[in-house]
Amino acid sequence: MLGEASPGMEDFRRTYLRLCKEGGMEPQETVLAQLQEARALSGSTRLDLSGNSLSVDTCSVLGRVLHKDTHFTEVILSDCMLSEEGAKLLLNGLCSNTTVKVLDLKGNNLRGTGAESLGKLLVRNKTLRRLVLEWNALGIWDEAFTIFCEGLASNNCLTQLDLRNNQINHQGAAELALALKRNGTLQELDLRWNNIGLLGGRSFLEALQQNRTLVQLEMAGNNIPSDTLKAIEQAMNHNSDRQSALRESRSRTQVLSKEIQILKEEKGRQFLSLMETIDKQRDEMGRSSRNSSVRLGQLQEALTERKSAVNSLTAKLQMTEAALAMSEQKVHNLGELLTREKMEKTELKERQTREMKKEQEESVLREGKLLREVNSLSEKNHQLKSKLEEAERRCKAQQQQIFELKQELTNSTAELKLRLAQAEERLDMEKRRSKQALEDMDNLRQKEVDHVNRHLEETERALQDRILKLEGQRIQLEEELSRVKAASVAERAQAEEELGKVRAQVRLEEQQHLSSMEEKLRAVRQSRDESQNHCTQQKQTIAELQARVGQQTIEMDALRRRIEELQQELSGKEQEKVAEVTRVRVELQEQIGHLQAERTAQGGLREKIAALEREMKVLSNNHREALLDKESEISSLLERLRLRESEIQRMREDEAQRASFLQNAILTYVQGSSLAHFSPKK
Repeated sequence: MLGEASPGMEDFRRTYLRLCKEGGMEPQETVLAQLQEARALSGSTRLDLSGNSLSVDTCSVLGRVLHKDTHFTEVILSDCMLSEEGAKLLLNGLCSNTTVKVLDLKGNNLRGTGAESLGKLLVRNKTLRRLVLEWNALGIWDEAFTIFCEGLASNNCLTQLDLRNNQINHQGAAELALALKRNGTLQELDLRWNNIGLLGGRSFLEALQQNRTLVQLEMAGNNIPSDTLKAIEQAMNHNSDRQSALRESRSRTQVLSKEIQILKEEKGRQFLSLMETIDKQRDEMGRSSRNSSVRLGQLQEALTERKSAVNSLTAKLQMTEAALAMSEQKVHNLGELLTREKMEKTELKERQTREMKKEQEESVLREGKLLREVNSLSEKNHQLKSKLEEAERRCKAQQQQIFELKQELTNSTAELKLRLAQAEERLDMEKRRSKQALEDMDNLRQKEVDHVNRHLEETERALQDRILKLEGQRIQLEEELSRVKAASVAERAQAEEELGKVRAQVRLEEQQHLSSMEEKLRAVRQSRDESQNHCTQQKQTIAELQARVGQQTIEMDALRRRIEELQQELSGKEQEKVAEVTRVRVELQEQIGHLQAERTAQGGLREKIAALEREMKVLSNNHREALLDKESEISSLLERLRLRESEIQRMREDEAQRASFLQNAILTYVQGSSLAHFSPKK
């Protein structure tokens, strides 16, 4: 799609023109045309100058422009007829480039200087990923190609390298194999249509015993035996399998690390939420304890007020008791007076009887005297009756005061009982609220603990499933190893069978030759003249047979060496399989160690939760003990009130008993005085 030129493309074109002007050279028209075409393409990051013959000056300017360019990621310079000096200048400019990832130098006939410049580029450049060098002559000069191989060995970013048709011989292949032993990033290498040969193939096969990253190696058209190509292909397959296993294990480890990180974050969030809930519960418990302490203080103040009221009532009762004691003292004095009067009456009666017996004659005088005494006694009786009525009025007033005090005391006790009942109801409500809050807290904590346990069990099950999958993969690898061993044993048996067939064929040929020799000996006996000719022929045939036997022995030695190489390959594969299995086991053990560490951390969290639960239980027990102490205090106060009420009741009963005694005494006194008044008339 056509559009506006990008700023990077325009900067590249301006820089190219400026450097051409500074160097006093005309810009190459083909380069400007290609830049104009690339400019017309919006968003293009590809510099394609393929098929254009670039001069040395143009290569120098392009190298200087590409030195600081940050726009192009792909540079195509195929079939540009680059000279050695131009290629050197261009590659020197690309050494410091940080954006080019693909470089195509196909068909430029690069030789010694170009190979050295490419080696320097591979050493200094850190972003190049793909390098195409097809149809060049890098392998002609061994020293320059050695420098190129050293740069490849020290490179740690190139992943694809194309070296097709570069006239690489077995010595260059050996240098390239040494570079592959040290290189750890190259994944694809194309060496088709070179002159590597058998020795070069063996050097590559030896290098692949150490290189574990190369997964694609094209070796067609290099005069390499088919068995060597098959061995190289097997090594490539093994490396590709290993790379896929490594990628899978890395992806799994990344997934596991992400899951572990998620679990850690979730545990942290759960722990923080738990701590927040615990802090909230602590604050609520503190507020409830403060409210309960305030309410208990209010109740204590009300109780102190009631206690002061009771103390005032007791003081009033003590005053009334003192007044009652005074009235009892008065009643006692009156009783003494009454007893004295009774004694006087009895004395008077006795005196009267004695006087009546002694002096019957003076009855008239005595009657007059008695009448006077009766008048005086009646006056005294009236006085005593008035005193008695006054005492009765005082008793009634005192009884009214006692009744009012009793009524006030009953009202105060009823009010106290009502307030105590309200306080008990409030305490019960607070108890129920605190109990409900504690039960809600316990339920919430239990739910959170159950959720954490379920999540931990799910993670443990998932990890156990993964461990079982890894064990299954290990079993599959062991089965594959056993299959490879069986295949190697079968190949070895086949090789031994081929060796037996060759031996049998040699024996048959020897027998045939011996029979022909016997026939020839018989013919020699028949004719002596032909014997010398036959002997020379026989010597020639014996020499040929010896040569063939030597060839057969050489082939047998080659087969034996092949068998030894196969055995070495099998041992190397077995060692690699064992190393891979041990590495997988070590990784599994590390993962299990991480999981165990995670479980220990979760155990620590559980211990912290248990410690917090214990603290909550201790706080709840302290709260309950405080409530029990307050209840015991309230019960003791109620017991004191009950004792006070019993004492007041007992005092009332004593007062009533005393009043009844006083009333009985007064009635007896009145009855006695009325009988004494009416007795003389009879």
